[in-house]
Amino acid sequence: MVGFIDAHRDAHGVEPICSALPIAPFTCYEHLAKRADPARLSDRARLDEALHPEIHRVFEENWRVYGVRKIWHQLRREGFNIARCTVARLMKGMVFWVLSEASRIGRRSRTTRHRVRWTR
Repeated sequence: MVGFIDAHRDAHGVEPICSALPIAPFTCYEHLAKRADPARLSDRARLDEALHPEIHRVFEENWRVYGVRKIWHQLRREGFNIARCTVARLMKGMVFWVLSEASRIGRRSRTTRHRVRWTR
C-alpha cells in the first residue's frame, strides 16, 4: 500500500489517498522515514538484515543442502548467538530455501532399486 501511495502522492496527496484506503497517514510517513533512514528500524529488523547474507553464505558454501538446523549450528560455531527459530523464520522468507524444499514436496523416497534379471 505504501508503494501505491508513494507512486500517486504527487497527483493526489498522501492524506486524501489514506482517507480512501484503510491506512493512517502516520503509518505511511513512518514507513517512508524508515526506508530513508535505516537507523530508525527496530533492533529485530536490523539484526535480520545483518543475518540474511550470513545465512545465504552458509547455505551456498555447503552446496545448498543445509537446512535450518545445520545452518543454525554452523552460525553458532562461527560465533553468532542466534535462536534456531530466527534462522527458520529468515529462511522461510528467502527464495532459495523455498525452491529447494518445493522440489521434494510430494515425492516419495526410494529405498530399494528394482534389479533387472538377465536372461540367457
